[in-house]
Amino acid sequence: MKSQNNNENETIGDKIKLLRNKQGLTQDELARKSDLPYTTLTKIETNVITKPSIQTVIKIAKGLGIGIDDLMK
Repeated sequence: MKSQNNNENETIGDKIKLLRNKQGLTQDELARKSDLPYTTLTKIETNVITKPSIQTVIKIAKGLGIGIDDLMK
């Protein structure tokens, strides 16, 4: 079964990185805005962490100023 995503290999980390770059934010800036450790954000973006907790995803979505569903779809 194919997923609805344009690129089914795209991880949440890839999506976060893309959105962060679109907004011109550094990893450090987004980590601060999201109230997360910088290392956590880098691990998610580099796919060391592929399934971050829902609390973490909520914080990142807030830091990016988007809805959580925008990150999850």
